[in-house]
Amino acid sequence: MRQYCVVMRKQPPLLGLVASVASVALIRALVYALKQAVPVVSTGVVYMLAVADGRDVVVGILETHGRSETAEQAEGLELIPRRKVEYRGSVLEEMDLPTIFQRAPELVLIDELAHTNAPGVEHAKRYQDIDDVLDAGVDVYSTVNVQHLESLNDRVADLCGVRVRETFPDSVLASADEVVLVDLTPEALVQRLREGKVYPADRIPTALNSFFKIENLSALREVALRQVAEEVESKRLVTPGEALGTREEQLLGDAPPAVAEHLLALITPDERSQRLVRRAWRSAQRLGGELDLLYVRPPGEPPRGEERQRLEELRRLGTLLGSPLVEVEGDDVVEAAASVAAEKGTTYVMIGQPSPRRGVKRFQESLADRLLQRLPGVDVRIVADRPPRD
Repeated sequence: MRQYCVVMRKQPPLLGLVASVASVALIRALVYALKQAVPVVSTGVVYMLAVADGRDVVVGILETHGRSETAEQAEGLELIPRRKVEYRGSVLEEMDLPTIFQRAPELVLIDELAHTNAPGVEHAKRYQDIDDVLDAGVDVYSTVNVQHLESLNDRVADLCGVRVRETFPDSVLASADEVVLVDLTPEALVQRLREGKVYPADRIPTALNSFFKIENLSALREVALRQVAEEVESKRLVTPGEALGTREEQLLGDAPPAVAEHLLALITPDERSQRLVRRAWRSAQRLGGELDLLYVRPPGEPPRGEERQRLEELRRLGTLLGSPLVEVEGDDVVEAAASVAAEKGTTYVMIGQPSPRRGVKRFQESLADRLLQRLPGVDVRIVADRPPRD
């Protein structure tokens, strides 16, 4: 099973992020010395071990999930006690952010970056806590599961039939300085599951018949490899400030920069649009372009009830991915899209899969055909709906 470690930097603090493929066979505990050749033990739970020489290291939070071998890896490291938070009559334990600030170590280890905090603490999500720690000048190494990446949410659901509810923004991964991929085969992971090293005995049969199928783990392994390859490729490109080496490269460096691609996704307040947004965002990343979201609201018909809620969810998703939602009023989607496309310099328009046309609508031009005619030179792409699972 593929797992990766991502290293991110806010000058001067450093964030190292360990990421994995499966939702439970993940990295839990976790010191990783970037400057040294430290062996990584890949055992279903990937332990990022090591103590860099002379570094002041503390464990901000470690989720052992009752696994003794995970806890053993952190022996000898200073552990920040958890704070207790009361919520709806229950007492929950969370990372003690103020104590980390008071302790002010050189490096803090924070497990499970995508974790949702209990109400009442500083932030809703743990990755936001990490931002604060970095801003305080403290290096951070953290852990995450690849299927928690927001833009992969639909892809993971398609592959595994499981909708992951806790996600983190792709921008967290994009800010990484380094990605280290750690591998554990699906077969080895399943064997650890059978041995009781992942789940308690009463949960093993259910896990083997659902998420922990070999085909699911293999698919996630491929997703992780592809994701890391894309991250490496994006960082391989020469930045404008970099010195170019050969004479040919220097001559090329004088050429005007290529015009960036600009994507526009036409959304509606229905449940399928989130898939469209994520697919469009990943396409924009591969093309090195930008993405805007457009909702054309019928005149005099503001969204209400469920439609309003879905529109707000789409707006939040766009904000999470860094793609603003443009809302305009108009009775012709194509004309409204043409106006916004001209303003934004759109080169790609992405739309969702149209519903089957019935009656007289069968003889009318489709939305895709009208867009192609109205926007010459602009590519139009249809994003298919999620395929049904057997």
